[in-house]
Amino acid sequence: MHVPEWLPVERQRELVEACREWARGPVPLRHTVLPGGGVMSVRSLCLGWHWQPYRYTRTAGDVNGARVAPFPDLLGDLGRAAVAEAYGDERAAEAYAPDTALVNFYDGGARMGMHQDKEELSGAPVVSLSIGDTCVFRFGNTEGRGRPYTDVELASGDLFVFGGPSRHAFHGVPAVYTGTADPASGMRGGRLNLTLRETGLTGR
Repeated sequence: MHVPEWLPVERQRELVEACREWARGPVPLRHTVLPGGGVMSVRSLCLGWHWQPYRYTRTAGDVNGARVAPFPDLLGDLGRAAVAEAYGDERAAEAYAPDTALVNFYDGGARMGMHQDKEELSGAPVVSLSIGDTCVFRFGNTEGRGRPYTDVELASGDLFVFGGPSRHAFHGVPAVYTGTADPASGMRGGRLNLTLRETGLTGR
């Protein structure tokens, strides 16, 4: 479900400032190294749980060994509001309990290959927020990386939520349009993508 211009520019700016603070650590932005030795072009940071291919941990053993910062209440509230907006279902929104955020920063050359979000035990929706440069978001099927898929332009402030039968759909970002960000969002360049998820995991 795509909801254009969902985030007011003031809230975008608040989130950009928060991301800058989170990027200072305890676990900083990093390029994730994949098991085969490849390096992701986006830079990422995690809150609540640390994602590394292809599992969640509380500490960032692939970065500096530190425990990731807690998942902030402001993102939990934002996630519930997003689910309510996307589905029009207040009960589903109240039940939504995201406990991890993956924040990806795309510069002009960064891309994201087609992949599934399937490390979570919970089937709750994924909430995706875009700030900064517009991107092409490719939303596919649950069977493979190829067609059929739909290309959607996600601009600053746009919301995209996927759950239910599409929860494990392949998706990716094949292009970012450099220089399209509104400076009022707080982004001087590049794209921030915040994805909120409910892991279904327990433990400290």
